[in-house]
Amino acid sequence: MNTNTPSNKPWDSASSIRKASDDMLDSAGQTLQATREHANSALDKAESKVRELRGSVDPMVEMLASKAQKMARQSLDMASEAKERAEKSFKSAADATTRYVSEQPMRSVLMAAAVGAAVALLVSATRNRDHNRY
Repeated sequence: MNTNTPSNKPWDSASSIRKASDDMLDSAGQTLQATREHANSALDKAESKVRELRGSVDPMVEMLASKAQKMARQSLDMASEAKERAEKSFKSAADATTRYVSEQPMRSVLMAAAVGAAVALLVSATRNRDHNRY
């Protein structure tokens, strides 16, 4: 026996369509909820990873800053030592020059005069060369 009469068919079709539409809407809602949960989980994992990386970066930055300060201190120490060596060398050369001048005064005066004359010639030649250019 067929209970579907021509007058019930449209109602049955509409009811089937409504049920299918409701099922699709429920399925879309469940999919949306699952997507939200998955996105929240991914964000939580990313946040955890960022915190972990930040925790490992901070000590590394401190270590690099400490190494930079140590290298700066070493550079200053080396510069100070080089300055002291240069001062000793200069003092030694000055002492040797003073001793030589006191032991050989005439030679020292002649050497100073010769050096002065050479410098005067160089300056004069440079001026003449520059003057001839213009």
